Order: sequence, then C-alpha cells, then structure tokens
Amino acid sequence: MNRFRWIPAMVVVAMLAGCVPSIKEDTEVLKNDETEAEVETTIIPSMKLSDSYYRTLVPYKESASRGLVVSNLSTKYDINEVENGLMRLSQNVYDTDTYFFQEGQYLDTDTVSEWLDRSNDKTTDPAELQGLNPPDVDQNGNTMTPEVRAKQAPIYLAHIVEQNYLVKTNDNKVKLAGISIGLALNSIYYYQKEQYGEYYEETIPDAEIEKKGKEIADEVIARLRARPELSDIPIMIGLFKQKARNAIIPGTYFAYNFADSGQNGLGEWQNINEQYVTFPIAQPAEIYREMNTRFQNFKQDVDEYFANYTSVIGRGFYQNNTISKLSIEIPIQFYGTTEIIGFTQYLSGVILKQLPGDIDIEVSLTSVNGPEVLILKERNEDEPFVHIYE
Repeated sequence: MNRFRWIPAMVVVAMLAGCVPSIKEDTEVLKNDETEAEVETTIIPSMKLSDSYYRTLVPYKESASRGLVVSNLSTKYDINEVENGLMRLSQNVYDTDTYFFQEGQYLDTDTVSEWLDRSNDKTTDPAELQGLNPPDVDQNGNTMTPEVRAKQAPIYLAHIVEQNYLVKTNDNKVKLAGISIGLALNSIYYYQKEQYGEYYEETIPDAEIEKKGKEIADEVIARLRARPELSDIPIMIGLFKQKARNAIIPGTYFAYNFADSGQNGLGEWQNINEQYVTFPIAQPAEIYREMNTRFQNFKQDVDEYFANYTSVIGRGFYQNNTISKLSIEIPIQFYGTTEIIGFTQYLSGVILKQLPGDIDIEVSLTSVNGPEVLILKERNEDEPFVHIYE
C-alpha cells in the first residue's frame, strides 16, 4: 500500500558560453529592468510536482517584505492561504508550463509597512501620504474615539502579498513577465477603549469589505504602474477576506482582477466561489450535507477502533460549491509503534470505504511527540500513500 514518489534532479536550461556548467553557473537570469552588468546565474528545475505547481528558480530568493505576513495576519491558516491561494489564483493568467515562480522582489518591508498605515500616520502633507487605510481623524482634525474609529474608520487592509512570475527568453535568460498582488482584508476590527484594556470586536460587513478592497486595489495598481520597471508588466490582483482570530479554518479570496501589459487601470472584477468548512457540522447546509454524512461515518469507524483519542476534525475546501479537498487531523494518545502501524492500516481502509474517491484527501495523525503518520489519497487513485514518521 505504501507508495513513494521521487523528484528528479534539477537540470540546467543553458550553459554559459565557453565553459562547463557548474551548480552555480548554469542559467543566466535577467530581469526586465536589469542591465547586462547585473546578470546573475541560476538553475531552473526540469520537473515540477504537478500542473498545480510552478517551477521555482534556484537559488531561492526570499520576499523583499519577508516576515510581515506573520505579524499582520491573525491565524496560521490565513498566513498559508493568503499565499497559496494567490498562487492558485495566478494560474488563471500565468500558465504553470510557461511561467516560473519567485517571491515578490518589488515591494520591500518599508513600502508595505507604509502602505498598511493609516493615511495620517506618517505625515500631514497630502503629497506624501502613503497609508491605504483610512485616517482616524475627523473633518476638524480631531482624533476619533476608539468606538467611533471602529465604526467609521476601521483598518481594512491587513497585509499585501506580492508574487513574481518570470518567463524564459529566446537567449536563455528569464525576465519578469507578471506580478500577482494579494490584498488581505479584515472581516473583524479589533480595538481597545483604553490602553492595556479589554479587546472589543466590530464586524465589517461583506459589502463594505468588497467596496474598500476594490478602492485600495485601484490605488495599488496606480502606484505600481508609476514605477518605470513595472509600467508595462501584467498585474493580477486578488481580494482576500481574513477570518477571525480564533478561527480554525482560513479565509479565502473572493474576487480578482487583471491589468494586462500597457493597461493602466483594472478591468471587470471576477468573483471567486471558494470556502473552507469544518466537519462535522451540526446543521449542515444542503451543499455540505452529503460530505458531512460521509465524514460522520468515517469518524464513527475511527471511534470503534480506539476510544483514547481526543477528536477528529475535518476541513473541506469547496470550489464552486463542490468539495475538492478534505484534510483530517486525528490526535492520538497511544505511543507504541505496533499500535500506530495497526491503526494506520485500519485507517487506510476506512478512507477508501467511507470517503469520496474523486477528491484529494490528507489525514494527519499526531501525538504529544509530534507528527506520527501522514496519509495522502489523491483523487481517483486506488490506494493512498502512507508515511510513518520514525
């Protein structure tokens, strides 16, 4: 039942003229805004994991604003999804066979931090205002009270994610050919009425999130187009709705837009229908009912094998009202290797018996010692891949 997949070694795209390629000198890389004096070398992997993934250049370049996502987003689930969801969304405009992925190199830490400020945080000079969130002063210049600020001027924009997409040129170089921007928007504004006091919540209506998100997107596109090196680069921009701080599922992108090469403004917004759902559901809506029943049957079979576990939690990912992936976490309290192997064998059979065969399934067994077992069942595969951690 155990199946293993091996990733082929990376190969070079082209050799430097007059020399034998090495691991450090294999492929010339040239961004569209660089000169020949600034050319650097890199390696392009010959293979990718699947059509759902982009190939990534080596050596890997970290984001120019690396680290901000952790401090700006509320949960680890949103931190992962705001980046993974943007990459998935980018496939609508940047084909995975043609484009290579690179973390954003154009919006650095200082720029992103300034754009996330309120428009009156840094300066009173209108020409220098950079904050994309609303000011917290009224028309008379008086600072709003926390209660008024929460209702009239909450922080809408929580974070900005940038991703770069590159293509290979005829002379065996790669250049920037597309940018994706993710705008992470708050669904709840948290505030204090007094310093060190209790936190309060103000829910931001969906219609307001969408309206403000689109306004911010227009301004972001205008600022990027004002940069000479980005004036003619295609830009995709997505709006992400962040979940509450105590959520155990991530938020999702709900709309995206695209400014093609030479296009200064955005076109028509495209709606996105994606949701994450936690199973089991006490009173499921119609579109979740069948999957909820299957999950409860799965959970019941798990209950019958061992009684000394804490819970079974499932997270379903729905696209256009159809489930495409199910992730399940099972914390266990037994530690013997033979027990774990026996339970894993039993569990693999339950997956095939109770859960749909046309979706991707991931089951993770954990204990106080950390990860114990990972089971992956790809859609329409006859058997799962099983890894038991040593």
